[in-house]
Amino acid sequence: LAPAQAGAAPQENSPRMTPVVRAVQAVAPAVVNITSTHMIQGQYLSPLEQFFGPGFGLSPDFGGPSPRNQKRESLGTGVIVDGKKGLVLTNAHVIAGGDEVMVRLLDGREFPAIVRGADPDFDIAVLEIRAPQNLPAVRLGDSDDVMPGETVIAIGNPFGFSHTVTTGVVSALGRTIRNRNSAFTDLIQTDAAINPGNSGGPLLNLEGVLIGINTAVDARAEGIGFAIPVNKARRVMADLVDSGKVAPLWIGLDVQDVDVQTAMALGLKNARGVLIKNVFPGTPADTAQIRPGDILDTINATPVRDRRDYLDILRNQTPDAKLRLGLRRDGRAVTAEVVPAPFTDENARALMEKRWGFSAMQTSG
Repeated sequence: LAPAQAGAAPQENSPRMTPVVRAVQAVAPAVVNITSTHMIQGQYLSPLEQFFGPGFGLSPDFGGPSPRNQKRESLGTGVIVDGKKGLVLTNAHVIAGGDEVMVRLLDGREFPAIVRGADPDFDIAVLEIRAPQNLPAVRLGDSDDVMPGETVIAIGNPFGFSHTVTTGVVSALGRTIRNRNSAFTDLIQTDAAINPGNSGGPLLNLEGVLIGINTAVDARAEGIGFAIPVNKARRVMADLVDSGKVAPLWIGLDVQDVDVQTAMALGLKNARGVLIKNVFPGTPADTAQIRPGDILDTINATPVRDRRDYLDILRNQTPDAKLRLGLRRDGRAVTAEVVPAPFTDENARALMEKRWGFSAMQTSG
């Protein structure tokens, strides 16, 4: 039998043309490798100084060691979401501290990019490619209809291996992960292999539609990766492009930690959650009939351990998010649903006056 012609593409009806292959072929041109370069000012040490210490052998007239700049590069992935404007979605940590950002396309073209905005609380950044218009772009899907168990595809730049494709399934929805400084909520969990360098890359469904931005992998186990749902990423991107920042939100509560003494006074078994001290009139919490003295246990089934945890979880919400609060009231469990509202200067002044007894006056000029 004669071998197939080398390099010949399979026909459209070939069983090799699976939905995964079709999705990758459609989206890969819109996936970019991102190199973020940070210049670090150091000092040049002469050979004598390397042996005997800085300043050895230098005359007073010569001065100190000469400065030397060092480059530190970080690699990541992004995906073009608007080809006409050259807008790229990626993770904020991919470009954090970068003085120069370059993006490289699948076809080998490389362009500089500027950061239109970044928010570490959501780990989302928006770049603008300084390039000709009408670049390839991915289609944005609806992450509200993502189903546990459905097949997903990740494309990224793990360990510098460009445009690596991995597949898996949606393992779970609505996950929360925490680090030392913040909490990330409502994440998509997947077992598609996500390694260092995949950060900021697309998570796709079998239709080749973007459903998430890959953001983290749990180093404690294999097959546990996370992605930011595209609906949340889309809303954050809109704020970043419009104003360069994401507006802070609140639900109208003043809270404090439930420490051991408070737990004993309230007859609680465990010192966890936050005690609601005040509910501000006209706020979402007021509308939901939340009361002072209630103890907030969970937000969207995510445990609230203390006041810092409460603020971290709230910072990771978007304005149209529906929050289901788990409360304890007079020894029984109750629930309330709220939609966060923008935290305005007026809210800040009211909170300041309530907490510290004075107000700040806004002056012009």
